[in-house]
Amino acid sequence: MTNKTNIAISAVIVMLIAAYLGLDLKQQQTSSDSSLADSKSHAEVSVVSGHPKVHVDTKPSSLQTQNDDEKIQQAFQEQRSNIQVQSHGLIKAILRDDNNGSRHQKIILELSTGQTVLVAHNIDLAPRIENSKQGEIVEFNGEYEYSPQGGVIHWTHHDPQNKHVDGWLKYKGQIYQ
Repeated sequence: MTNKTNIAISAVIVMLIAAYLGLDLKQQQTSSDSSLADSKSHAEVSVVSGHPKVHVDTKPSSLQTQNDDEKIQQAFQEQRSNIQVQSHGLIKAILRDDNNGSRHQKIILELSTGQTVLVAHNIDLAPRIENSKQGEIVEFNGEYEYSPQGGVIHWTHHDPQNKHVDGWLKYKGQIYQ
């Protein structure tokens, strides 16, 4: 069973990498200077609902975004995967959704180190981020998987089976889990 799960996860990652390489959409030029100024305070967090069994922990300490950019960069350099990370990045590109199998919203983020990562957000388990724009900030908590292009962040949603750490995305003060 574990072997089949690993094969399925590997297949999804390969598809996401292929999409990451060839489907760069919405190439708009925007200023990155205003992105940090536009981010909201932790007190303004609200939850986007609409999905059953969505759990959001709203304790202030859980909403502070740590910066695991160096941890992500080290994992990339050492080609390591399955690492729980939390950080934020600047939206560089918004890609077409992956609708094969579990549906995923795909966003490329640039971290403070200059490294880019593909965020694969499962929109069958969590609400999608609507109206996001290039140049804006998205915070994330998920699992890093190595890829030669910089890596993939997935598990940015709750786990309905309670076997994995719940992840999330935060955009303009709203948590998508």
